[in-house]
Amino acid sequence: MTTEQRRSLLAFQDYIRKTLDPTYILSYMAPWFREEEVQYIQAEKNNKGPMEAATLFLKFLLELQEEGWFRGFLDALDHAGYSGLYEAIESWDFKKIEKLEEYRLLLKRLQPEFKTRIIPTDILSDLSECLINQECEEILQICSTKGMMAGAEKLVECLLRSDKENWPKTLKLALERERNKFSELWTVEKGIKDVETEDLEDKMETSDIQIFYQEDPECQNLSENSCPPSEVSDTNLYSPFKLRNYQLELALPAKKGKNTIICAPTGCGKTLVAVLICEHHLKKFPPGQKGKVVFFANQIPVYEQQESVFSKYFERLGYRVTGISGATAENVPVEQIVENNDIIILTPQILVNNLKKGTIPSLSVFTLMIFDECHNTSKQHPYNMIMFNYLDQKLGGSSGPLPQVIGLTASVGVGDAKDTDEALDYICKLCASLDASVIATVKDNLEELEQVVYKPQKFFRKVESRVSDKFKCIIAQLMKDTESLAKRICKDLESFSQIQNREFGTQKYEQWIVTVQKACMVFQMPDKDEESRICKALFLYTSHLRKYNDALIISEHARVKDALDYLKDFFSNVRAAGFDETEQDLTQRFEEKLQELESVSRDPSNENPKLEDLCFILQEEYHLNPETITILFVKTRALVDALKNWIEGNPKLHFLKPGILTGRGKTNQNTGMTLPAQKCILEAFKVNGDHNILIATSVADEGIDIAQCNLVILYEYVGNVIKMIQTRGRGRARGSKCFLLTSNAGVIEKEQINMYKEKMMNDCILHLQTWDEAVFREKILHIQTHEKLIRDSQEKPKPVPDKENKKLLCGKCKALVCYTADIRVIEECHYTVLGDAFKECFVRRPHPKPKKFSNFDKREKIFCARQNCSHDWGIHMKYKTFEIPVIKIESFVVEDIATGVQTLYSKWKDFHFEKIPFDPAEMAK
Repeated sequence: MTTEQRRSLLAFQDYIRKTLDPTYILSYMAPWFREEEVQYIQAEKNNKGPMEAATLFLKFLLELQEEGWFRGFLDALDHAGYSGLYEAIESWDFKKIEKLEEYRLLLKRLQPEFKTRIIPTDILSDLSECLINQECEEILQICSTKGMMAGAEKLVECLLRSDKENWPKTLKLALERERNKFSELWTVEKGIKDVETEDLEDKMETSDIQIFYQEDPECQNLSENSCPPSEVSDTNLYSPFKLRNYQLELALPAKKGKNTIICAPTGCGKTLVAVLICEHHLKKFPPGQKGKVVFFANQIPVYEQQESVFSKYFERLGYRVTGISGATAENVPVEQIVENNDIIILTPQILVNNLKKGTIPSLSVFTLMIFDECHNTSKQHPYNMIMFNYLDQKLGGSSGPLPQVIGLTASVGVGDAKDTDEALDYICKLCASLDASVIATVKDNLEELEQVVYKPQKFFRKVESRVSDKFKCIIAQLMKDTESLAKRICKDLESFSQIQNREFGTQKYEQWIVTVQKACMVFQMPDKDEESRICKALFLYTSHLRKYNDALIISEHARVKDALDYLKDFFSNVRAAGFDETEQDLTQRFEEKLQELESVSRDPSNENPKLEDLCFILQEEYHLNPETITILFVKTRALVDALKNWIEGNPKLHFLKPGILTGRGKTNQNTGMTLPAQKCILEAFKVNGDHNILIATSVADEGIDIAQCNLVILYEYVGNVIKMIQTRGRGRARGSKCFLLTSNAGVIEKEQINMYKEKMMNDCILHLQTWDEAVFREKILHIQTHEKLIRDSQEKPKPVPDKENKKLLCGKCKALVCYTADIRVIEECHYTVLGDAFKECFVRRPHPKPKKFSNFDKREKIFCARQNCSHDWGIHMKYKTFEIPVIKIESFVVEDIATGVQTLYSKWKDFHFEKIPFDPAEMAK
């Protein structure tokens, strides 16, 4: 075996671990494996499962030195029936296996339904070619000894590991042949969820890894002049500014009229490059003709900053500049704004909406489109929706002229690419999406660029977790007791969710809670009062379990004291609220353990080793340079607060003055920081020197730029390669350092893979820049044509609205709220309920963040008025002259009147009922 083959096997080991059960091929590997190694692998599978067994198998495999073992491994795969894995390793092409990932994710999601609906023996013969022979035998044996549901669970496990590219389709055909209703669920949603105009309520923030990433704009007004002062001062914005040579180099292809992606580091001044390109573009038109530029920014803070920069510079030249965002789009006709201005700054969804409505007839009204953070041009992102329109016009042979396209980014990314060929394909697809024929990077003036933007030195710190965890033991027992109480009131609790092996203090346990709560919302019994009682109780038990789970996560990464304070605050709020018998019981159980928990929190032996290491890093760096400015990235807001409290209470870190920075979204009942609050904290951090360390969540999404930091610490914090480049870009001062601190070796491994991918990305860009431009354009055209064929073939007819009247029930207590016939739609996206009867169903309380915009004045929250429920239903507001409630569908259960079937919807767009527009005349009746 060559070194390259060994390296490739390492590179693709994750695919192998997810697919291979090594116990099925061990008999074929006898010439190379010792007997005790075979026994170790078998024991690993029995104790921890096939994935851990595959990890151990690969370790032994890669340690082999004998001749012929690699060929022997391939032959073993072939003999055992792993044809897909055999083919992938033989060609080092895992695309077919990678494409199965979306089906695996769907099957995992549907696993509870699969187990209850599938009889494995009915479909196993049809699926036999998709499974290993030994797997089929095991499934049949389990069906015989433990029952069909256990057999179905084993079948799911085997399908999730299947390497046969046709198994999803084969499963679909088998289900349809048996007329099994599960076949209706077995479809794969293409792409990510639609991006909608921001709802009246703040968007929910989750712990999921975010799909869209945003580069920080240079000169962001949140932190004032983050670019070199000579480039961004107000004086220079009002007069011709002097660009650096590398900036002129970046602008050159675009000035020649080419569609260009400009890829350069955060902080190098790409906004100023865009200003230069824009000015050159507008001045090139002869008398009697005019250019029209649209600049897209993803987020409101970035939009505000870019509007300010472009207005200051171009209005002195006599050009008209304006901006439209979701907050202002309803106040004036968009088509009128576009017609009357030379440069329009937009959040992209505004243009998507107006193209759909036809108020903007086509993209031909623009002569130049600039996409900030253009790496987001994929799937169903608004950028891509705009470019779908562009490409339809281009490939449809439309006579209208198309605008020039410019993209700005710090990283084009490589997606899930595992090698340079896949990375090239990914980058070419991005170029095709933006119709770009050139990727502009700094090559001739690299030395100058490196004098402006410094790449921080990176360090990895692997820290051990606590040896023993008394806090976790106590909380785990409280959680077990709470689960028992829940099972006592609902003996079928386990049937609500099929998530097994849910360890306390994990994301998996959180998922179990969510699944149970969703099942509660559609849980039905003949006795509706009993049904309501059980559902309310289960909501209470699961909400307490969630808080305990959160506390364990805080304890894992911060102090026991912080986790305990989090729980004490929660129970204090519980006591201050309704405090029914169930809550009294749960609170008493916690308080009985409180003294013991307090003792544990004060015990020095329970200190967190990760915090000790973080303390050491901070002491060392501030000793070397007392003027150090630090940004500390963490995953959750709870950790932001916990680490701030830890720093302020630690005498070893007396020299630190921490500030905190979190996002503007909302998590559960906690609202985020407002934009003014963010600006205030950044001003204190940068200008006044009130803070020398900033503890932050992933607020890169908010467009925040902090150029003077020279120490970046990633505390259990890792994303993809684009996120890595963004977070690293916070430390751009000379001599900057970046530490990744974690107790999980997998986190370090993921970051190392990101670093490898970054190098692969840069190498691919250099390679693409050597291509003949005509050849590259032909490649791009081929991709565009192929993608359009796929897009056109996937177009689905609009669903026919269901005109049957349906009930809306409170999602928590299941009380009848209203009927769909009473619902009216305001301005296409907000839903209110007519009639005095509905007003009796809710109570109103002041909104924590009242807000006025367009025709709306958001004033209050509304909650279920039923005793001991208080479920959040939405808001109460003034719309023009009307005082009306606005409800959110995720708070309710929809019940079919005829059948009694109940359904949950997370978005109004997924609920296909007859939607009647709001008519003011109805309010007068």
